[in-house]
Amino acid sequence: MAVGTIRYWAAARAAAGVAEEPYTAESLAEALDGARVRHPGELTRVLQRCSFIVDGDPVGTRGHETVRLAEGGTVEVLPPFAGG
Repeated sequence: MAVGTIRYWAAARAAAGVAEEPYTAESLAEALDGARVRHPGELTRVLQRCSFIVDGDPVGTRGHETVRLAEGGTVEVLPPFAGG
């Protein structure tokens, strides 16, 4: 299991109620499952629309269960932004 940081931006930050928090997970899917458990409700809905960057690398259309997380890594949670 890797330990790292999830950073929430814009609507994701508002829904989570925090700017960032630690994760303990092997994959992006596990990290996001943990976030949903910690912040049920609005964050679950917001995450459905988000893009993710893991250690500076956009996840794109890759399955979240296939994206491995590194020790000390960072997951950026980016909701859609208005205006481009």
